Amino acid sequence: MAASKKLIKFDSKTFLSTIDGGGRKIAAFRKKQTIFAQGGSADAVFYIQKGKVKLTVVSRIGKEATIGILNQGDFFGEGCLTGQLLRLCSANALTDCSVMQIDKKSMLEVLHREHEFSDLFVAYLLTRNIRYEEDLVDQLFNSSEKRLARILLLLAHFGKDGKHEVAIPKISQENLAEMVGTTRSRVSFFMNRFRKLGFIDYHAGDELQVHSSLLQIVLHD
Repeated sequence: MAASKKLIKFDSKTFLSTIDGGGRKIAAFRKKQTIFAQGGSADAVFYIQKGKVKLTVVSRIGKEATIGILNQGDFFGEGCLTGQLLRLCSANALTDCSVMQIDKKSMLEVLHREHEFSDLFVAYLLTRNIRYEEDLVDQLFNSSEKRLARILLLLAHFGKDGKHEVAIPKISQENLAEMVGTTRSRVSFFMNRFRKLGFIDYHAGDELQVHSSLLQIVLHD
């Protein structure tokens, strides 16, 4: 029996999509529902199976800032793996979400035991680190118009899976302003300009269509 168990090949996709009572559970969150709160206990890592998640930080004087929008296939809450005891940010469902919660002990065990999963997780962290470096360069050297265009393209997962026109959930201009590092009035001005130029379209409901032509703003010197 023990020998037959060893023959079962580990599959990361299966691990991140199913539960077996081994420290993993799948939870559904409705739009705007809190997944975890800043200051709460950091005891699990999360993986987005479906939907989008917003990460926010509140300062001591009560000012809130959006520090990231995460999509399907992203991990978050991994700070607990490096000794973080309390959450440094809050995570809220930006859309209806399905999220895999993996407790700290189980996550550490699978990272040490399964090279395939460890490689996948490390690759994700490296990719996100590169993204943060690009964000810093973007913030230091590019105009607010370019930064806004880049944020919209990232939210739309531009170019991923060959997609060039993607509908994303509408995000408030206040949230976009926080991410871009500018004022709401500037975001409103640029969003109207993008719409008139045909780079984005508003649809009925809560979706915003982002077209690949918006890349012209990012590439324009």
